[in-house]
Amino acid sequence: LSAIQQLREGWQYVSASMPIRTILLLFALLSLMGWPFMVLMPIFAADVLHGGPHTLGFLSGAVGVGALTCAVSMAMRRSVRGLPPMLLLGAAVFGCGLMAFSCSTHLWLSLLMMLVTGFGMMQGLTASNTILQTLVEERMRGRVMSYYTMAFVGMAPFGSLLSGALASSLGVQRTVLISGSACLLGALWLSTRLNRMQGLMNPVLQQIEEFPLYDLRAEEGREG
Repeated sequence: LSAIQQLREGWQYVSASMPIRTILLLFALLSLMGWPFMVLMPIFAADVLHGGPHTLGFLSGAVGVGALTCAVSMAMRRSVRGLPPMLLLGAAVFGCGLMAFSCSTHLWLSLLMMLVTGFGMMQGLTASNTILQTLVEERMRGRVMSYYTMAFVGMAPFGSLLSGALASSLGVQRTVLISGSACLLGALWLSTRLNRMQGLMNPVLQQIEEFPLYDLRAEEGREG
């Protein structure tokens, strides 16, 4: 098949699956409205918090600490079950963190909100990626993940452009407040589809639990 045909098949597959379609739409919104907040971070450090390069470093580091904390907690999970609510929670925490950060004029509070924002960001990323990898058929995984990458990475430049335009006319704090509000609205939209999404996922999860994946370590232990 040509690349165009493969993309068309991937699009048809994504469009026909409500859980996959929902995740991709949510992440397109989060990438467009939420994640470009990093572009505005230097303005916050200089104009809102009245700091310098070290302030920007602290803010970026707080995002990293929150993301690392979430990554460790997610790595300890043993099952895919329960991830859709965690995706909802991650999007909501991310949006609320941005909204609270936009109103902060104190460094310690801004650092705390950046830690919360990083946590929510990583939880949404990890939960959505794991759900997609679980639901998608093997033959379609590459095509679906290409659309996931497009929704996540492809929308970010447009989001950065939009954030810059809004910041120049409305101010940086109002821009981040709008971004966080949009992310929170995305989480609310997901909450209206969560029950149906989990109902469609359950047959796939039951099949995985009935026929577990090949355990290489167990096989090596038997050979030893």
